[in-house]
Amino acid sequence: MTRTLRIAMNGVTGRMGYRQHLLRSILPIREQGGVTLADGSKVQVEPVLVGRNAEKLKELAARHDVEHWTTDLDAAIADADVVFDAAMTNLRPATLTKAMKQGKHVFTEKPTAETLEEAIELARLREETGVTVGVVHDKLYLPGLVKLRRLVDEGFFGRILSMRGEFGYWVFEGDIQAAQRPSWNYRREDGGSMTTDMYCHWNYVMEGIVGQVKSVTSRTATHIPTRWDEQGKEYTATADDAAYGIFELETPDGDDVIAQINSSWAVRVYRDELVEFQIDGTHGSAVAGLNKCVAQQRAHTPKPVWNPDLPVTESFRDQWMEVPANGDLDNGFKAQWEEFLRDAVAGRPHRFDLLSAARGVQLAELGLRSSAEGRRVEIPEITL
Repeated sequence: MTRTLRIAMNGVTGRMGYRQHLLRSILPIREQGGVTLADGSKVQVEPVLVGRNAEKLKELAARHDVEHWTTDLDAAIADADVVFDAAMTNLRPATLTKAMKQGKHVFTEKPTAETLEEAIELARLREETGVTVGVVHDKLYLPGLVKLRRLVDEGFFGRILSMRGEFGYWVFEGDIQAAQRPSWNYRREDGGSMTTDMYCHWNYVMEGIVGQVKSVTSRTATHIPTRWDEQGKEYTATADDAAYGIFELETPDGDDVIAQINSSWAVRVYRDELVEFQIDGTHGSAVAGLNKCVAQQRAHTPKPVWNPDLPVTESFRDQWMEVPANGDLDNGFKAQWEEFLRDAVAGRPHRFDLLSAARGVQLAELGLRSSAEGRRVEIPEITL
């Protein structure tokens, strides 16, 4: 027995909406015949492409054999079972509010709002309406971080001491080579900001793997002050394109952990993946990227000796052992979509909801405050 959910996919002509959510999640779910539920039945998906550019929507629909598309967001929401949003952040609260008030389940990109106040109001509305809402927490579903979390659960690290993250790559200015990211990302007035964009991710990564974030000390920068937009027009970058953060965490056992995460669109990559996290503990350490995770146990830790007068003869990378997947790990976005759809059909809350998203918005907001005021900022608990 199979039922079908009509999914209004708003912002599907954008990079994330198209590549990760339509191309790598919803279409594969449709092609595999839907998502299998606990009772053995299935739920199939029927995407409806929504956006402002009719020509782009029409072309995407034809390319991927999608029957329905529209530029009328209100009509799409009214006719949907699930509303997905990947449009610009400053438009998101209105879309999510409208959908929840009409009793629609919601799956959304983040950040869910530009301000903490708006994010909390969305979380309160979900409590009032009782709909199922999922917020994209894709990095926790990635193979590398799934393996890293498994090491935490197995007690591999002993007492966790620290966490470090490096994220980013060089985004071209757009004058000679086209930029890999949309120009609004670099205009604060349009909702752009590395801090706003990525601290909501880092909040759930730190929460989901190590523990609660208790404080932030951050420094932001606009390293590239002039860029060129999609039409080749020069503009002034008003948003930060890099953020350097120190975070104080607390594990469920009450241990204090220091995390450091650098995020930059103005850095050239010299690491195995575009994002990597390292956790160091008393009994072992591990480094995880999007897919790969390597670890080093205490008993296998070498004993380097500092001697700047001699060249290094040992290969430190060769001293780590790869952590196996021990199972099939699907695309992270698709995996969360499937979990969310099961929750929506069952009418139960999704574990990564609007309250979790609000904490991410809070961290971004306080990270910007920390940079502006040049100080450490404590993070209060959110109550609805």
